[in-house]
Amino acid sequence: MLVVMKFGGSSLADVSLIENAAGQIRDMAASGARVVVALSAMGKTTNDLLALADSVNPKASRRELDMLLSIGEQQSVALMAMALQKMGLQAISLNARQAGISASSIHFNARIKNIDTYRINSELDRGQVVIVAGFQGVNRHDDVVTLGRGSGDVTAVALAAALNADECRIYTDVDGIFTADPRIVPDAKRLAVIGYDEMIEMAALGAKVLQCRSVSLAKKHGVRLVVLSSTGTCGGTIVKEDGKVEGLFISGVTIDRDIARISLDGIANAPGVWFRVFSSLNRRNISADMVSQSITRDGLKDISFIVAKSEMDAAIDALNENRGRIGFSAISHEADIAKLSVISAGAATNPGIPSILFEALYDATINIHMISTSEIRTSVLVAIDDAERAARAVHKKFVEAGYI
Repeated sequence: MLVVMKFGGSSLADVSLIENAAGQIRDMAASGARVVVALSAMGKTTNDLLALADSVNPKASRRELDMLLSIGEQQSVALMAMALQKMGLQAISLNARQAGISASSIHFNARIKNIDTYRINSELDRGQVVIVAGFQGVNRHDDVVTLGRGSGDVTAVALAAALNADECRIYTDVDGIFTADPRIVPDAKRLAVIGYDEMIEMAALGAKVLQCRSVSLAKKHGVRLVVLSSTGTCGGTIVKEDGKVEGLFISGVTIDRDIARISLDGIANAPGVWFRVFSSLNRRNISADMVSQSITRDGLKDISFIVAKSEMDAAIDALNENRGRIGFSAISHEADIAKLSVISAGAATNPGIPSILFEALYDATINIHMISTSEIRTSVLVAIDDAERAARAVHKKFVEAGYI
């Protein structure tokens, strides 16, 4: 049996937590499993390194930032190998190059292209626990690249897929996947099992337990994912194809605060407008969501959409650069908003879901700024100060209606 275990930064924040994680790795190895471990940087190390870089050069190149940020994971894997060796295990730490992780050349947001598993399998055959630095790869120029924030999960799933692992275990600071963030909604329920598609939506819409790309990768390669607490004994949550929890219609209520709304006014009501808007954003690799338009009394269009808050300034710059080509009269933005989403596999065929959502917000006197729906979720924009209160009200209403 081969198991990939991944520990996030909050599970490695200090020596005692590293020793706790090492104990769980030891127990897995003692069960007879061959073990590969992927690690994130300790605690807030990545944020601290970014702050350090900013103090030296606020406009540092992304190549040098990647060189700096990769230190965090390499620190974690070396310390973990030391902790396991102290416990009497054979263990070896590998950086991305040593682990054979090839990636694209986009600094700060690279994609894994291939994993040459020869070195990892060789070390496993020697009886080693193999500990791999997450969050990083090596591009065709032999430069270190990072895979995007939270992408230690991506490394773990990619390793599991490449090694044909029996299971990929993601250890976090919560006891699995819940119907809402239990730190915000005290009566949130842990899900014993959830489907890939619903988990992808939850991750994309603000649930921080798993990184969205990692779930998509797991679905593509059929990797069995289990989300567990790094400190508890709870059974966790299994993520698999068509995972269903009997009696549950709602998989989750999520909040995404990392968004901003951009509005363009006074655009001609003519073909090609949306193409010009989205092509302008695409040149900067900026994605937009929750797109809407309205026709004004004078026959012009006003359009709105949301982007990641971190990309708001770049999006506004891109649109202003193409102002003449797009033809808008004014641009505005709003960053003090949040997206609240209800995820359900039956959202498209169950009219009760949006009705209950809107009733909950009405009862809580929370205003809705925008609405978006899909086959699997209903999302609304609310004021950021109302977001947590909205999540509690909505979750409670669905519990009372028997949907959770």
